[in-house]
Amino acid sequence: MTTLEADAYTPAEVLALYPEHDGTLPGLVRSRVQVDPERELLVCGERFRTGAQVLDAAGRLAAYLRGRGVGEGDRVLVMGRNSDWHVLALIAAAGLGAIFVPVNPDFKVEEATYVLRQSGAGAVLCDDHAAATAEAARAEVDHEVWIARLGDHLLASDPIPLGGDPDAPCVMIYTSGTTGFPKGVLHSQKSVIAAGEGFVERVRLQPHDRVLAILPLFHVNGLLYSVAGALAAGSALLVEPKFSASGFWSTVMRLRATQTNMIEAISAILLNRPESEYVPEHGLRKVYGIRHASMKAFRDRFGVPHLVGGYGMTEIPGILATPYDGETSPGSMGRLCRHPDPSRPWAECRIVDDNGADVPEGTVGELWVRTPLVMLGYFREPEQTADAFEGDWFKTGDLVRKDEDGWFYFVARKKDIIRRRGENISGAELDRIVAEHPQVVLAAAIGVPSEMGDEDILVVVTPRDDAEVTEQEIADFCSTRLAHIKRPRYVLFTRDMPLTPTGKVAKHRLKADATLRERACEVDTSSSEQPRPVAG
Repeated sequence: MTTLEADAYTPAEVLALYPEHDGTLPGLVRSRVQVDPERELLVCGERFRTGAQVLDAAGRLAAYLRGRGVGEGDRVLVMGRNSDWHVLALIAAAGLGAIFVPVNPDFKVEEATYVLRQSGAGAVLCDDHAAATAEAARAEVDHEVWIARLGDHLLASDPIPLGGDPDAPCVMIYTSGTTGFPKGVLHSQKSVIAAGEGFVERVRLQPHDRVLAILPLFHVNGLLYSVAGALAAGSALLVEPKFSASGFWSTVMRLRATQTNMIEAISAILLNRPESEYVPEHGLRKVYGIRHASMKAFRDRFGVPHLVGGYGMTEIPGILATPYDGETSPGSMGRLCRHPDPSRPWAECRIVDDNGADVPEGTVGELWVRTPLVMLGYFREPEQTADAFEGDWFKTGDLVRKDEDGWFYFVARKKDIIRRRGENISGAELDRIVAEHPQVVLAAAIGVPSEMGDEDILVVVTPRDDAEVTEQEIADFCSTRLAHIKRPRYVLFTRDMPLTPTGKVAKHRLKADATLRERACEVDTSSSEQPRPVAG
C-alpha cells in the first residue's frame, strides 16, 4: 500500500492541516487554498479546477447573480443534472447571503411549478435538459422570475469578494412531506460545514482522496456528504451527471476515484451486472451507503476494503453510522456518529412511546434526535416546523429499537413515506395526484418490498362506478404529473378500501395485507392495453 493509498491522517489531523476560517463556505475553501492553491478540487467532464480556480469562478458567478439583483435571503434555484455548477452556485450563493435551491431536473411541470412558487425564487439556473420545464413553470407563477442557462457566459464578470453569515440559511433542499406537498429544508453554512466534517470522520476522508459524486446533488447525501465532505477534507470532488451501471467501474478507473457514496439499489445493481464491466485495477477504497446485508458480497466481489452504512435525514444529516473498520451488528443502522473533535457536542438519540416517554432498552419506539446539525426549519411552513419538534428534539417518524451495545435497528416508518431507490416519496402526494384522475374516487399509495432493496410503489385505487380505466392508465397518469421515480410499479383496483372511523384510508391495514402485491397488476413503461370496465 502506497502512502497515497493509506489513511495517513486521523480525521482530526485532516481538519488540523488547514488554517482556521470564518465559518462560511467561501471561508472553508479559502482555508484549503491557503495550504495548496494548485491542488485539484473540482472535476466535471473535461473541466478541472484547482481550489484557487473554484474560488475565482464562484466569485465570478456571484458577480453575475448580484448584477441580476440577487441579494441576501434570495433563493437561487438550480435545475439541472449533476455538474460543477452546483458546487459553484452553492459557494456563490452563500457568499452573497443568498440561498441555493437545487431541484430535481426530472421534475414535471407541476412539480417544478410548486417548488418555484413555494420557494419564491426569482432566479433560475438550468441546463438544457431542464430548460423547457423551467420555462413552463415560470409561466405558471405570479412572481417575476428570470432564467439563465448554465454555461461559461455566467463567468464573464470580474470576481467579487465572497462573505456571508455562518448562521444564515445557505441551502434549501426539498423533501417529501406527509401532507403531500414537498417541504423546503433550510440549513445554515455552519450546518453544511459541520455535516462535511462529520463525513470526514465516518469515511476517514484524506486530502489525497478523490470523491466520486454519482448521487443527485439535490439530495442530502450528494450535497451534504459528498460535496461538503470533499470541501472539508480538501479532497478532489469528481462530479458525474448521473450514475451509470455499465460504466461505473470504468469511470472509477478513469477518474482515479478512491471514495463514493451509494444507495442500496446501486450496490444491488452493481452486484448483478456482467463480470466483464468490472475493472479489477480500480482504486476505490471507501464506499458509504452500503447496508450490512450487502457488505460481504460487495467486498468479496469488488475488493473494496471500507464499507460504511449510515442513517440521517435531510433535516438531521449524519446521525448514525456503522464502523469504518470492525464488525457491524447484523441488520443494524449503526451507532451514534461523532465529530472529528470528540469534545464537540454531536447527535443524541431517544426512543420514545406515543406519549413521548422513553421506552426500555430493546423496545420499539419513535426515534427522536437532538443535534447541532438540525435544520433551521421548513421554509414558509412554521406550523410544520413546530410539529416536527418536541422542544429541541426532532421527531423522525421512524420506529426503531436500540440494544444494550448501542446499536440501532430500523423497524418501520411511522410517517407516510415510501423509500424508493434512496429517495423519500410522499404517499400523500401520490394519493392526491391519483385521486385527481377523472375516473378515480379514492387512492392510497404504499411501499412494498423490492428486490432492489428499499421499496416499490403500490397504489390501491377505488374507481368511479362504471369507470373504464386500466392499471396502466393510472401509472401513465402519474408519469404525466410526477417525476419518473414516483411512478407506481403496481396498481390494484378495489371496491373495498379499508377506512378508519374518521373516513381516512387505513394504510396500516393495507400494509398488513400480505396478498396485496400478488393481487395487484404490475405495470410497465409502455401502454398498449385498451380501457376496460373495472370489476366490482
